[in-house]
Amino acid sequence: MANKTIYQKMRTEKHSELPTQSCHGACCLRATDLGLKHGEQTIFEHIDLHIHCGEIVALIGPNGAGKSSLLKSILGQFPHSGTLEFFLPSGEASQPTFGYVPQNPAFDRNDPISVSDLFVSCISHWPVFLPIPKSLRQKVEECLSRVHAEKLIDRRVGTLSGGELQRVLLALALEPIPHILILDEPMSGVDIDGMKLLFDMLDEIRRRYDLSILMSTHDFTMLDPYVDKVLLLNDTIQAVGSPHKVLNSDAFRTAFHLGQEWRV
Repeated sequence: MANKTIYQKMRTEKHSELPTQSCHGACCLRATDLGLKHGEQTIFEHIDLHIHCGEIVALIGPNGAGKSSLLKSILGQFPHSGTLEFFLPSGEASQPTFGYVPQNPAFDRNDPISVSDLFVSCISHWPVFLPIPKSLRQKVEECLSRVHAEKLIDRRVGTLSGGELQRVLLALALEPIPHILILDEPMSGVDIDGMKLLFDMLDEIRRRYDLSILMSTHDFTMLDPYVDKVLLLNDTIQAVGSPHKVLNSDAFRTAFHLGQEWRV
C-alpha cells in the first residue's frame, strides 16, 4: 500500500496570529485521501482532514470506526494510502515531532516503580536501580510542572488515579515539546472532575506551545467549549465542524443509532 508523507518547512508564526484561516506561514497537518486496509478489509478510506497548530481537534465515532487506526497511521505505525503533509516552521527539524498518549496503558498496582523511575527510564539512559542524580530529578520535575503534577514525582505509578496517570503520561508526551500531540481516548477511566482538569490542561498547553492536539474520545459532554473542531469518523469522515454542529448532525444520529429527536 502506498504511503506518502511530505514534510514542508515554513516560516515561524503562530496560527492564532494569522490574519486569515489560511496556513501560510504556520505549521499544520493535512491528510488527503488517506486509506487503510487490513488484508481485504477496509478500515477507513478517503480521509481528508486539516489541523492547524493551536487547535484542539476531537476524533469521534462508534466502536470499530477506525479511530485508533487513523491515529496510528498519522504516527507512521500503519502503512496507508493517500498523502500526509506536515508543514513545519522554518529553522526547525526536517520531520515533525509527535507526542503520543496510548489508550488504556496498564500498570500493575503492586509494581514498585515510581513516577520518577518511569520518567528516568524514558528520557535518559540512567539505570533506575541507582540513585537519581539531582540534575536528572530536576529535569523530571520540569517535565511534570508542564501539567502541574510535580507532587506526583515520588508516587508509585500503580497507585495513581485515572486522572493522575493521564497527567503523568501527558507530561511524558510533552518531552520534548512536539509539533503534534496525539491522545487516544485520554478521558477513559477519568471522572468528571478529572476530565475538566485534563481539558483545562490541554487548553493551556495548546496556547502556551501553539501545537496541534488530535484526540479520540467517546465522551462528548465536555467537547464544547474546549474543542475547536470535531471529526466524525465512520469508515470515512462523515461530518466536520464545531462540536454543536457535528453532535446535532444527521450523520451523528445515524452513526450512533439515535432518533431524530436527539439534540445537544
